[in-house]
Amino acid sequence: MTELEFGELEVGDIPAVAELEQQLFSCPWSEQAFLETFHLDTLFVTARTGHEIAGYCGMYCYAGGEGEITNVAVAPRCQNQGIGRRMLTYLLEQARSRGMVRIILEVRVSNENAIHLYEKLGFKNTGIRKNLYELPREDGMIMVLE
Repeated sequence: MTELEFGELEVGDIPAVAELEQQLFSCPWSEQAFLETFHLDTLFVTARTGHEIAGYCGMYCYAGGEGEITNVAVAPRCQNQGIGRRMLTYLLEQARSRGMVRIILEVRVSNENAIHLYEKLGFKNTGIRKNLYELPREDGMIMVLE
C-alpha cells in the first residue's frame, strides 16, 4: 500500500491542487476559489506521497455541527490504491474532532465508484437533485453521514 502523509491544505499547495482540479473536473475550482476558502470555516486536507500531492478533499463547516463535503480528488496516477478512502477517513476524523455530527455531500449519479466508496464510509442516499451538474448535465445524489 502506498505510504501517505495527511495534513491540512496549505497556501503553497494551491497551484498543485488547482491543476489537479483542471485534470479531473469539467467545472474545476480556480486557484482563487481555493484561496478564498482560507477566509471561511472550512477543512481541506491533502494526501501526499513524498513531496507530491496524491489527492485532496475538503468541506465547509457550518453552525450546528453540519459539514458539507465539496471536493474529493485523487491524482490519476494514484487512483485505485485506496487513497480516496484513506483520505476521506482522515477528513471525517478531523471533522468529528471539530464537532461535525452530520456531513452531507453531492455526487453525480453516474459516479458509481464514488457512490460505492461513500456507502462503505457510512453515507446514505437521501435523494436526488435533478440537473444539479453541468458539462454534462446530470442529476446529483445527496448523501448524508450522521
